[in-house]
Amino acid sequence: MGENTKSQTKAVSDLAQLINEIPMDKKQDYDVLGFIYEYLISNFAANAGKKAGEFYTPHEVSLLMSEVVANHLRGRENIKIYDPTSGSGSLLINIGQTTAKYMENENSIRYYAQELKSNTYNLTRMNLVMRGILPDNILTRNGDTLEEDWPYFDEADPVGTYEPLYVDAVVSNPPYSQRWEPAGKESDPRYSRYGLAPKSKADYAFLLHDLYHLKPGGIMTIVLPHGVLFRGGEKGQIRKNLIEQNNIDAIIGLPANIFFGTGIPTIIMVLRQKRENDDVLIIDASKGFAKEGKNNKLRASDIRRIVDTVKGRLTQDKYSRVITREEIRNNDYNLNIPRYVDSSEKAESYDIYATMFGGIPVAELADFDAYWNVFPSLKEELFTTGDEYVSVSTEDIKKTILDNKDVQNFLAQFRNRFADLGESLDRELIDDAMSLSIPRKEESLATELFKRFTGIPLLDPYQAYEIFEEQYGAIAGDLELIQAEGMEAVRTVDPNMVIKKKNGKDAEVQDGWKGHILDFDLVQRVCLAEQLDSLTQKSNELFEIPGSYEELLESLSEDDKETISEALNDANDAFVVKNIKSVIAELKKDEADNKELIKTLKSAQSLNDKEKKLKNQIKTEETDLHLLTKETIESLSDAAVRELLHEKWAKPIVDGTLALADAMLNDFTNRIETLSKKYAETMSDIEEEIRKTEKELSAMLSELTGSEADMAGIRELQKLIGG
Repeated sequence: MGENTKSQTKAVSDLAQLINEIPMDKKQDYDVLGFIYEYLISNFAANAGKKAGEFYTPHEVSLLMSEVVANHLRGRENIKIYDPTSGSGSLLINIGQTTAKYMENENSIRYYAQELKSNTYNLTRMNLVMRGILPDNILTRNGDTLEEDWPYFDEADPVGTYEPLYVDAVVSNPPYSQRWEPAGKESDPRYSRYGLAPKSKADYAFLLHDLYHLKPGGIMTIVLPHGVLFRGGEKGQIRKNLIEQNNIDAIIGLPANIFFGTGIPTIIMVLRQKRENDDVLIIDASKGFAKEGKNNKLRASDIRRIVDTVKGRLTQDKYSRVITREEIRNNDYNLNIPRYVDSSEKAESYDIYATMFGGIPVAELADFDAYWNVFPSLKEELFTTGDEYVSVSTEDIKKTILDNKDVQNFLAQFRNRFADLGESLDRELIDDAMSLSIPRKEESLATELFKRFTGIPLLDPYQAYEIFEEQYGAIAGDLELIQAEGMEAVRTVDPNMVIKKKNGKDAEVQDGWKGHILDFDLVQRVCLAEQLDSLTQKSNELFEIPGSYEELLESLSEDDKETISEALNDANDAFVVKNIKSVIAELKKDEADNKELIKTLKSAQSLNDKEKKLKNQIKTEETDLHLLTKETIESLSDAAVRELLHEKWAKPIVDGTLALADAMLNDFTNRIETLSKKYAETMSDIEEEIRKTEKELSAMLSELTGSEADMAGIRELQKLIGG
């Protein structure tokens, strides 16, 4: 934080002043200071390599585990949650925060955390304290989880204080495949029912520790390497016992490279002490992620899809499946995900007959049955009839698809279903902005969005959910400001502070204004369209001038360029404007011979004058428009405020959702067009093209001349190509 004591002291002082400005009024849907702390921790983890896994679980994985746990614990008044390998405590805290959203009193959650490394343990304590959790609800311990289980008693009074720890939820991301010492633990109640993990890999030791501390109605989620699902030996025996005693509820396969410092495949295993059903839900979520730098990241839609699948115990093609205990037994208790869920893409196949003779196999049209069911008349409009092979019967596939009556009816039904989405969002968000609960409103709107997709085939509602979530992050920030400062926050502008060099040093200076909530660009587009159009038109004219200069240069011969070299730069690719007048004056001495050249230079001079004028006008209008935008925001009517918030909040969600239908049809069209071209050229067509090319090449070779040796070589080549 600085090179010496003085600079470090200043940095800490400045940081303290910044922290003092952070809102702590509980109107945010997260703890701001804690959020900043976790942000810094995550950025440190991203650059810490393999060591990152010691203290940080990626936020998205925490959210996924949180939602699974919170759904199970809904309706409980008092909850105990425990992380036996707590690291920085972020996983434990995210579980608590998500669970608290579904509780009346967030102070009825008790947090238990245990961590081996003292430095990391201090991160846990600091993180818990910074979240504003009541001290009595924080119980932490610095110790070896496997060697020293959570103390059952106070050593000062072992009899009077004896109380085993049983909790409602355990969450953990333990170190993968860590060595441990199983000797002497045969009678340890944590392991006696299931067996001891091997010395070289403690993964199942951590799992059994977690399971032991669950109440009968509790739930646990644990992150483990993929190998725990299929490895044999002691691990295989423990896995068999867990299945036979009905503890494994679900297995979620995660994308690779999702954790800092390791690229190995990982899973989340969900276990419970007591279950009514005896099946296991397997989810292959390895394909759902966004690439972010070197790592993969779960998106909001990926998390929601997984959580919905767990909640509904859904079987979905190439994604999830509920498997019976009998099937697991038949597979010798191997839980390797690909044994039960095949998420691989369908391999491209080629029909031999169609390759030789042309036509499209009817069997390959069956890949589009989902579309033919929704657009029953479209298949006949696109293809001829046939029992085994058909051909395309239209010259414009895209137009045929878009003009089809069933496609048009589908689009009309879809657009009608979402016709009032914008108005609904305005009522829910704008009209109720001052009093709504930001996190609860997010969930209710998301639920309503999914309901609107009921009965709408071919479209993925999770794509719409992703659009909604991306936008709601900005909406939530605006709502926090409005709830803290009132609706006048919308009419507020702030100084736009930037860093500029001043006397050789960085200094913060004001560079115009910016909207507290409303972007200047948005206000200009909606309220000041005429002024914006005028400025845009001039900017476009200015943008075209370099091209006009280039056209004039291209019209000049090399001799003309030599003649007027003083008016050109060294590269002869632009005019040196300040020299044009003097060059024109010189050329006029022999005007008759230089008439066209003088005309060209005068055109360049005219362009230069226009360029200067436009630059001055644009600079003036930009300044005027900037100040006018500031005045407009500060004097907005209530109706204008509502219109602008609609444009910022609701419109991107509505437009993005409606665009999904067009994107689906474009994808469908591209696939049909690709299929139409797949067998368009038969093997005989290709053979004929080869023969034609060989004949043309042979004829070209016959026109060559050379030595006798060269010509002998050419004649031999002609024989090889059939000439």
